[in-house]
Amino acid sequence: MSDSSPAPVLEVWCDLQCPDCHTALDDLRALRARYGDRLEVRLRHFPLEKNKHAFAAAQAAEEAWEQGRGWPYAEALLGRVEELGRAGEPFLVELAGELGLDAEEFDTALIDGRHILMVDADQAEGKAIGVTGTPTYVIGGERLDGGKSQEGLRERIERIADRLLAGGQA
Repeated sequence: MSDSSPAPVLEVWCDLQCPDCHTALDDLRALRARYGDRLEVRLRHFPLEKNKHAFAAAQAAEEAWEQGRGWPYAEALLGRVEELGRAGEPFLVELAGELGLDAEEFDTALIDGRHILMVDADQAEGKAIGVTGTPTYVIGGERLDGGKSQEGLRERIERIADRLLAGGQA
């Protein structure tokens, strides 16, 4: 394989108000630290109906990506799911300000709904491939469900990523 081959992709289907996704944050950070640019970690949105601010949080995360700080925002949000549960949408804007993002633009984005189609598209794709809960990981054609238990998941993801990076097929 040449150096120009694209990095393997790890899709993380996530609800940004989900306590299990909060728990997965350490694994995500560890994977991003271990692989850096050799593994493309993509956050995909799968807001669950039971979490009433999750859909707005997904839109806010998209705005953070637009402003070039997607991962820092998503990680900060996942680190404070209880606060989001208590404070709701104003917290999404407040957090943007804390991270030095354009909070006013976040507020506008949540009002005008400019990111709704993106979130809806992710959710529809997730349902189509069998995502039922969060976090769910997809890498090398394998779907790993972290919603029930995250025990050993990072190791399984690393085994698959290492195999893909070594040029082995999924």
